[in-house]
Amino acid sequence: MFIGFLKDVFLEKADAVAIIWHGRPYQYAWLSNALEYWVGRLTSAGICSGDVVLLQGDFTPNSVAVLLALVEKGCIAVPLSAERVHERETLSSIAMANWTIAIDEEDSVSINQRQAQSSHELYELLRQKGHPGIVFFTSGSTGVSKGVVHDLARLLAKYHARRHDLRTLAFLLFDHIGGFDTLLYVLSNGSTLVVPEFRLPGPVCQAIAQHQVQVLPVSPSFLNLMLLSEAHAEFDLRSLRYITYGAEVMPASTLRKCAAVFPGVTLLQKYGATEIGTMRSKSEKQDSLWVKIGGEGYAWRVVDGMLQIKCDSAMVGYLNAPSPFTSDGWFITGDVVEQNGESLRILGRKSDIINVGGQKVYPAEVEEVICELDGVADATVYGEKNQLLGNIVCAKIRLARPEPAEQFSRRLRAHCKGRLDKYKVPLRVTLSDDLQFDARSKKMRRNLAEGAGVKNAQGAV
Repeated sequence: MFIGFLKDVFLEKADAVAIIWHGRPYQYAWLSNALEYWVGRLTSAGICSGDVVLLQGDFTPNSVAVLLALVEKGCIAVPLSAERVHERETLSSIAMANWTIAIDEEDSVSINQRQAQSSHELYELLRQKGHPGIVFFTSGSTGVSKGVVHDLARLLAKYHARRHDLRTLAFLLFDHIGGFDTLLYVLSNGSTLVVPEFRLPGPVCQAIAQHQVQVLPVSPSFLNLMLLSEAHAEFDLRSLRYITYGAEVMPASTLRKCAAVFPGVTLLQKYGATEIGTMRSKSEKQDSLWVKIGGEGYAWRVVDGMLQIKCDSAMVGYLNAPSPFTSDGWFITGDVVEQNGESLRILGRKSDIINVGGQKVYPAEVEEVICELDGVADATVYGEKNQLLGNIVCAKIRLARPEPAEQFSRRLRAHCKGRLDKYKVPLRVTLSDDLQFDARSKKMRRNLAEGAGVKNAQGAV
């Protein structure tokens, strides 16, 4: 009923490949049959419309088929990737799931009923409308993970229009709205989703070369890691047509390197949030961080330097947090931006800003300057509490080659002088190979900030 438009694609593209998993192709005919099988199997198990079902899996063939079956039955799905399985009980409790479906690495499925009562006002709104729903959890990088409830009847609307048939790599996670967007874009256009063996530079580049992937959606941090590893040089990646990036601020230096390494590939900045979905976007130039966002059903405005968005596909609400919408219905993104006509440049999250004696410091700006220094592979900038200034700027830096800490510190200070205001120059620098990224390949500034002051990491200069 809710995915009739997808079922039409499946029939039309019956002989085409829908998913490549473990190197094996699964055709749309297989997916169509698997969908009908799982609708019946879920019904036999006692799962009904409106039930809240925690779905633990990745982009395995059965994970995709079961997710679609839950939507077709009008359930409320709560996807959970393997990277967050240690949080399963906590997140399941927040979601009040009354069923758990676990799909392992071999694509085997187990179904178990839970005792929880899923009585939440947001769920009742969906049930009254007879609409399926989906719950995504935020990463929790700024505190407790928030349960984001979407009405799938609204969220699926933008996928009804056919667009481009492009073979795409499944890099973003199964329980991430960007991963959901990747899956729906692929299926609604009769394309192929290629699932890499691991989300590491080597296996990702190998999958691109082996299966002629055309679209690579990644985070800036992963893109930088791939360039540093030089895994791209070991494989033939000429099939790539687009590299899309988002989820965090892209360093200009990384963007320039990527444009030089992939001159024939279109680099496209994407913008989205768990609460509103993914918007259509267009970068001004290959190596430009200025982007135009919007598309049908989306509007934006900048209020006090912060981006606000209004859209048809906005979430119903949070399960466990106050509403982030203004009284007139605009979503407060938490992203600080610069505006130039119809274009925007993302400066960073408001929660990441470091307040040094009343002066604002954007970590991405300091990271950009640090990464321009010869011998620096990557850097993460964060704040540390200070009795005199409120906060000081700290940096954890990964070097491309070994160098004595004192020598590097002198070079860094000389490099930053004249490029950064004095209050922006890091007062504490740690050299480390572990910059701490989360499962979504985003920098974990909060973890570094919370750990600062507990004990000084070895290699601080």
